Amino acid sequence: MNNSNTDYAALLLRVSMGIMLLAHGLLLKVMTFGIPGTVGFFQSIGYPGFLAYVVILAEILGGLALIAGLYTRWVSLALLPVLLGATLQHLGNGWVFSANGGGWEFPAFWSLALVIQALLGDGAFAWRPRFVEQLIARKA
Repeated sequence: MNNSNTDYAALLLRVSMGIMLLAHGLLLKVMTFGIPGTVGFFQSIGYPGFLAYVVILAEILGGLALIAGLYTRWVSLALLPVLLGATLQHLGNGWVFSANGGGWEFPAFWSLALVIQALLGDGAFAWRPRFVEQLIARKA
């Protein structure tokens, strides 16, 4: 294991989670169910309807930020409540995702992957705005 391998591992984890977040936020919640359908679903499981908008935005913007490598640690930690909420919602359905209503193992694993990403950091090919680079240079 060396820094280069770790950087590429963090990149692969970051991009794959970003793509999955976009798939859930944009393709599933917006394009498949529609925003009103997603709001209705959230309300049907006891969550406030406005939370659907928050989750959709978090998944889309968080997914894009992870793909770009923009504030990876903070974005990963900010997305953790979304995935923990999904885990809690699926808890009563059992272990396997193919169970009726989907199991809890997938969002639980995804939650853990976000923690791992936060620990690993950006990885290779991350985009950092110029002012962040300047702050880092000042501290060094």
